[in-house]
Amino acid sequence: MSRLPAALRALALTAAALIAVTAAPPAATARAKPEPKAPKEFVALRDVDPTIREEMRYITRHNFVGEPIDGYRQPLCILTAPAAKALHTAQRALLRRGYSLKVYDCYRPQRAVDQFVDWAKDLDDRAMKEEFYPQVDKSRLFADGYIAEKSGHSRGSTVDLTIVKLPARPTRPYVPGEPLVPCYAPQKERFPDNSVDMGTGFDCFDTLSHSMDPRIKGKQRANRLLLKNTLESRGFVNLPEEWWHFTHKPEVFPDTYFDFPVSRRSLPAPHQVLVRPIM
Repeated sequence: MSRLPAALRALALTAAALIAVTAAPPAATARAKPEPKAPKEFVALRDVDPTIREEMRYITRHNFVGEPIDGYRQPLCILTAPAAKALHTAQRALLRRGYSLKVYDCYRPQRAVDQFVDWAKDLDDRAMKEEFYPQVDKSRLFADGYIAEKSGHSRGSTVDLTIVKLPARPTRPYVPGEPLVPCYAPQKERFPDNSVDMGTGFDCFDTLSHSMDPRIKGKQRANRLLLKNTLESRGFVNLPEEWWHFTHKPEVFPDTYFDFPVSRRSLPAPHQVLVRPIM
């Protein structure tokens, strides 16, 4: 076998080394960037009160965007512990009257809020308009306060919720592409949520969603007041523009907007939250 001249052998070795370096990813990029974790003050609501129903809308396509929202890995309600415990006391009171709380959204990662902002800027995407904002021009979503670059949900003490009358069957799954009905239509016509009649559906971008809108009367008004009074007596403050939106005060993190994913893996473990049994 003939041998390469020394210069050629050196050149070949240098080329091989360069190929190897190029093909191998740097150690820093080879390792996946770890996801942020929740502080110890956060808990899963079902660990505090497993009787509260959870219908987490943003992990599904049944929301105003029409797609699962970034950061929602599991259908799980995560809140700061004081907010979760306050919901537990509200649930005890409602169960005695034959009702249950049902949550739609709890802690919301900042990346989800960012997706809402990007969606709102895309004026051509109006796939879910007929249900969620039939009377609002999409170009007005920021000016009218329906979408913002920050959300109190990302601080961990805000929850979107309603009341269901017991016994109640689960809400049927949303079928992508099914005909959409305005969120303020009569309850028998709009999407068949198992909530009591609040006058509009959840996330209805309309002034009829204002908690004390004078057009909401009779049983619808009584249902809103039942939710509002039950929660406000336990430290929650209602957002007047949304009958479903409540924040527990004082907030544990009044100035911090978190971005850890909605997942069991985001929570500190092991985690035990002691509550009194429901009587």
